[in-house]
Amino acid sequence: MLHAIARMLDPLLRLLWPPPPGRRRPPRAHTLPVRPLPEPGPRLVPIPEPYLRGEDSPLVRPYFLAHERRQAEAEARRQRGRRALWFAVHGVDLGPRVIHGREVAA
Repeated sequence: MLHAIARMLDPLLRLLWPPPPGRRRPPRAHTLPVRPLPEPGPRLVPIPEPYLRGEDSPLVRPYFLAHERRQAEAEARRQRGRRALWFAVHGVDLGPRVIHGREVAA
């Protein structure tokens, strides 16, 4: 787009500001030596990096770990309660093994 604007304004600018008097050299065509393109070798395919998982990161907030631990403990308590109820229905007593600091036979 800039080239088109420059081409449109160039004749107008030449009329307003003519070139200074004196001998000028004609513009030379600048030619640079052309380098041959390198031979295409085997194409390297980038190996995608694995996605980051939250469990793999060492930067885990401690309150989040404590919350998960509490949830796991609560779920384990519920499972033990369900198991005790199932055994109670079938006539097996799974009461506490330690009562008031003394081990009790089940």
